[in-house]
Amino acid sequence: MTDWKYALSLPHSEVKNQAPPGTMRLVERLSQTRTQDGRIIKFPVPSADPADPLNWDLWRKTACLSVVSLYACVANFTGTSLVPALPLWNKTFPQHPKPLAQLNQLIAIQVLMMGLGNIFWVPLANVFGKRAILIAATLMLVISTFCGGLTSSFENLLVIRVFQGIGGAASETIAPGVVGDVFFANQRGRAMGAFTASLASGAIVGGISGGYIAHQLGWTYIFWVQTALTSTVFLGTLFLVPETLFAREIASPQPTLHDAVIFKHADSVKDEYKPYTSLRSLRIGRYEGNIVRHFVKPWLTLRLPGTWVIMLQYGGIVGGVVVMTTVGPQLLIQPPYRWGQNAGLIFVGSLVGIIIAGFVTHLCTDWLLERGAKRENHGYAEPETRLYLMLPALLIATGGLLVFGFCAQYPGPNMWVGLSFGSGMAAYGNAQVPSVGFGYLIDAYSVVAGDCFVMVCVLRAIIGFSWTFFVGEWTSHAGYALPFGVFAAILGTFSLLTIPLIIWGKRCRIATARLITRDFRSVSPWESPWELLSFYFWDATAMQSY
Repeated sequence: MTDWKYALSLPHSEVKNQAPPGTMRLVERLSQTRTQDGRIIKFPVPSADPADPLNWDLWRKTACLSVVSLYACVANFTGTSLVPALPLWNKTFPQHPKPLAQLNQLIAIQVLMMGLGNIFWVPLANVFGKRAILIAATLMLVISTFCGGLTSSFENLLVIRVFQGIGGAASETIAPGVVGDVFFANQRGRAMGAFTASLASGAIVGGISGGYIAHQLGWTYIFWVQTALTSTVFLGTLFLVPETLFAREIASPQPTLHDAVIFKHADSVKDEYKPYTSLRSLRIGRYEGNIVRHFVKPWLTLRLPGTWVIMLQYGGIVGGVVVMTTVGPQLLIQPPYRWGQNAGLIFVGSLVGIIIAGFVTHLCTDWLLERGAKRENHGYAEPETRLYLMLPALLIATGGLLVFGFCAQYPGPNMWVGLSFGSGMAAYGNAQVPSVGFGYLIDAYSVVAGDCFVMVCVLRAIIGFSWTFFVGEWTSHAGYALPFGVFAAILGTFSLLTIPLIIWGKRCRIATARLITRDFRSVSPWESPWELLSFYFWDATAMQSY
């Protein structure tokens, strides 16, 4: 508790002048008497090596962002495009009839594995490189999806959905890590906004189009469409996503003006390095060692308060959206609506919500970071300034759950408007919350951000799975208002955690500074997982300077 006592006892003025991991020197002050001037400094400070992802050409960065965004979109598409087709199972396979509640397991199991799969993918990416693991994950997604079009057995399809979930899992951890690797801090918010908008839209597009594909072309064509999309993602990953795991040599966690001057003319020494050609970017194969230690690291991030806040909020909001995506089309197939193959149109409102969220995120998230840095005499930017944008999105999503549940409870000829509006509110939050939250984790805990993503996605998967698995039986007994009211209460409680993180987030980073400044790549190879656990949970050394 020594570090926490130190951090919480600091005067407010002293906290402002501290620079723990996550605090960035983003602005070079032009005048000591004015706080609104200054130029933006590149952070992280790039090395002189052309292979450094921060030094890549814009076309390469854009291509990389486009492919991983498409991966996130398609992975979620494979999950939800099956939802509006579930009522057709008994017509397509009359020899294997299943109740709708059991068919929902096909959705729930993939949601679960898209989170749990990261327990393996992220540690392996830290050992063998992100490029190799992204290729392996997308290839698994292609093969499992292709097999889905060949089976008529529910049990076999359930197994296939497990592997589809595992194959898509890396899209929510390694893919955003790639975005964080290739963009500077003041560009990261816009890039992450585009990524999460694609991630959120995949589930919605799947929910809208799946019904048309199944009704017009047949059940198995859903998997053939998915196979075409996943194959495109695999080829894009193979040829357009280079390795972004890069050991950048920086003297200190935060750049100073001296650092900025040193690296300002980095182009003059790039001749010392090999050119970064397209052929070189396609290389696969590296080994960082200590594989067991990398499997332990994600669980150790539970000592970081920011991990818990983002984990609970993302889990709550995705759980609500997944339940809406599962329940919505099933409602509109029944009386008084009887929309049939048009049931997926309920999510047009969700697409509108995602577009608005992407636009707001693009305009505001990096602007807030730069504005905060320019207002301070020292030019520091704090990750917590991004969180101001997340609180309204969480409250809107919470309200969306309530609107959806009320309209589902009292169906009527025009209640579909409320269902669509409520899903749009939830989709707005689902597009903006992970964008801001993941950006915060990358800024605040850059060394272990990928490990933080593992825990975020694991809890997201557990909540989404449990809510989807039990919601059918719960709504059949209690209606829709009570379950969605409970979901809204849970998400609303998690949303309020944003306030203390905004107020005391920097103090939390000061208290946990020694956990972040310890670079795992510099730990000696003989260090055991038990010694790492001892360091994280029982070492009580005094606060180190950073």
